Amino acid sequence: MSLLLLLKPSSSPHSYSFLPLYLLNPFNHNNNNNRASMLKRLLLYSTSIHFRRSLLSLNNSITTPHPLILTSTSTSPYSPPPLISRRRIHSLRLLAMAEGTLKPSQAHKHTNRLAKEHSPYLLQHAHNPVDWYPWGEEAFEKARRKDMPIFLSIGYSTCHCWVLLLRCHVMEVESFEDEEVAKLLNDWFVSIKVDREERPDVDKVYMTYVQALYGGGGWPLSVFLSPDLKPLMGGTYFPPEDKYGRPGFKTIIRKVKDAWETKREMLVKGGAYAIEQLAEALSKSVTLNTPTDGLSQHALHLCAEQLAGSYDPEFGGFGSSPKFPRPVEIQLMFYHSKKLEEAGKSSEANRSLKMVLFSLQCMARGGIHDHIGGGFHRYSVDECWHVPHFEKMLYDQGQIANVYLDAFSITKDTFYSSVARDILDYLRRDMIGEEGEIYSAEDADSAEFEGAPRKKEGAFYIWTSQEVEDIVGEHANLFMDHYYIKLSGNCDLSRMSDPHNEFKGENVLIERNDTSAMASKHNMSKDEYLDVLGACKRKLFDFRSKRPRPHLDDKVIVSWNGLAISAFARASQILRGEAEMTKFNFPVLGCNPKEYLEVGEKAASFIRRHLYDEQAHRLQHSFRNGPSRAPGFLDDYAFLISGLLDLYQFGGGINWLSWAIELQDTQDELFLDREGGGYFNTPGEDPSVLLRVKEDHDGAEPSGNSASMINLIRLASMAATSKSDQYKQTAQHLLAVFESKLKDTAIAVPLMCCAADMFSVLSMKQVVLVGRKPSTEFDDMIASVHSTYDPSRIVIHIDSSNQEEMQFWEGYNENIALVAKNRTSPEKVVALVCQKFTCSSPITDPELLKTLLK
Repeated sequence: MSLLLLLKPSSSPHSYSFLPLYLLNPFNHNNNNNRASMLKRLLLYSTSIHFRRSLLSLNNSITTPHPLILTSTSTSPYSPPPLISRRRIHSLRLLAMAEGTLKPSQAHKHTNRLAKEHSPYLLQHAHNPVDWYPWGEEAFEKARRKDMPIFLSIGYSTCHCWVLLLRCHVMEVESFEDEEVAKLLNDWFVSIKVDREERPDVDKVYMTYVQALYGGGGWPLSVFLSPDLKPLMGGTYFPPEDKYGRPGFKTIIRKVKDAWETKREMLVKGGAYAIEQLAEALSKSVTLNTPTDGLSQHALHLCAEQLAGSYDPEFGGFGSSPKFPRPVEIQLMFYHSKKLEEAGKSSEANRSLKMVLFSLQCMARGGIHDHIGGGFHRYSVDECWHVPHFEKMLYDQGQIANVYLDAFSITKDTFYSSVARDILDYLRRDMIGEEGEIYSAEDADSAEFEGAPRKKEGAFYIWTSQEVEDIVGEHANLFMDHYYIKLSGNCDLSRMSDPHNEFKGENVLIERNDTSAMASKHNMSKDEYLDVLGACKRKLFDFRSKRPRPHLDDKVIVSWNGLAISAFARASQILRGEAEMTKFNFPVLGCNPKEYLEVGEKAASFIRRHLYDEQAHRLQHSFRNGPSRAPGFLDDYAFLISGLLDLYQFGGGINWLSWAIELQDTQDELFLDREGGGYFNTPGEDPSVLLRVKEDHDGAEPSGNSASMINLIRLASMAATSKSDQYKQTAQHLLAVFESKLKDTAIAVPLMCCAADMFSVLSMKQVVLVGRKPSTEFDDMIASVHSTYDPSRIVIHIDSSNQEEMQFWEGYNENIALVAKNRTSPEKVVALVCQKFTCSSPITDPELLKTLLK
């Protein structure tokens, strides 16, 4: 038998290393000890590879991943592949069915069970000739009854992988719309389609299997399963036919079918053993619930050192191309800088701070930032943040807005606040439904014109110089000079930007020079210059609005909404620190920051109405035309709790804090490993989900465990002693579970490093505001509290005349209720700065409060 080697990108959003993906020959007779050793070794490798930034340098020497077929007589599995050209594969019908753009003669030749689903991704495959099933008992029962293996395909509606130039949708066109492929799958397999955003628990099982056993992964994910859902073999994209020495999908289907009939026992045992080993490796637990002394300080400094070691001083950011925004890295460096400043190490603090601020400036000026419509694209394919993968994800917008808000809190530079507004205004304009729900994503691809036979990546966002001249008019030369727009196209700043001339003659807007210098060059004041740029951008925006829009995934995901809710809540007070009469230019229109709090509250209210069971106190994961069948996962609870705490602490009602506490109780009931410590990512109630993982990686999104750690610390700082001790014990045990990760690969968990340091202080600084709400005095005081950067500060506000608030605090922490009774002033809002509820003298002047908090 042959051993198939596919050179694949890592699925990590931070390092697209070209790693070997072994479709290990499941038909040979490896003994269990060798297999277990390989599993554990590769599992360790796959979980740490994302954070070994030195491996990124290997990418620079590999311009194209190539597939190989290696016979059993090959001398080395790492023989260099033959050079072949790489071409972009265009889909003729990307998203067409979901958007209703198919001609009547094309539509509904085939219809499968996915037509009854709500997921945009599943609906895109509803008219494939493949007899698709959604994930569920109907498919499982058929596989068991007919004794047939399962073919599982996992992707998402805006799926696109730049490194291999493959898309989830490409397999649809090449294979899943092919009648011959469909017949093979329909005759020999039960075929199941999964939207990874709707069922991240299912995706996690089989992606972990592929990554750990084969060394890489990505989407579309293709896995063959036994009827009891154990994996048999897997990979990502397969072409339909054999080519370039790479087996086509039809060949693989036939080989798996043959192996199922002739070597089934070996296949099934191998899959079962793989899952058994993964379950053991991924269910971290400790019996001693006390971490080692000094762990928190060690982890924080280690993570900062590791990040600084990968810092790019020329273009900002950490690591080389492709560059993904990873906001948790920025959060850690801000936090670490503050701790150094507090320790009197100002020069070291400034060094860390400069890295982060320069990175944020480069990101905002780069093409990864949508200068015309606001918001950020998923990542940059080059090292200079220029040419992006044009997909826009909600989880990026919420987190990136928050780090720009932090930057403004620290510097008071409206450059950062305007970027935060730009992101939040984009969400308000394009990504929010009628009831306040916030949608998931916009696709990278769109049609170049109405009726175009195919879609192109970035078509909605890119410009020719002639278009800019025609649209902008008299200031075209100024605008093109500012944004590096050229007749030949501007995607030439890096060899990674456009290696195959796909954007020849096209321009991705990027700011390469300082605005003040550019204004002087054009003999203008800076304000006048910015006014001209804003007017030009408005013209381009109006023109762009007439282009075919990228596909909108209007699925509402609780966890991602939680991240966005946090940003809107924080913006409502932090942006009040902008100087009066601060002027904004398009796409930022400017608004009263209070409006942002209202946006966050509406999104939270939508989730409570549509995705929360008031009796069972449980969340559902997502909503589209109704709640999904998937339960809420750890991230849904953790990120939403964080967002609700921010809603309350930045001026919202006590109802948000009360709900956060209720959700934390449910989270502990469903996900907490009370004996082993830490939180599982799933409730463990669905027998079809084979692994319960304790996530230990802060990636494009923070891990649920890291977010939970901070939530527990915040809640402990507000609760009465008995409840506070319970939160602290849970946090302490969680910290102990991930001690080895914090000691050895702290860069994997930046947010948990911050949480560990917060925990070492034992009690966050509490600022208690007592006074009548709503009132101008209250608004001014709470804005003063949030005028400075301090992630270790908790804010409690209470109106003693509000019966609901007093009853809540009398039950949750009587000390707060007593403070409110004793410090009430009929005309003033009183502030007390406390540690463990030992408080300063009362303060009634907002400016004095600012000074004290500094």
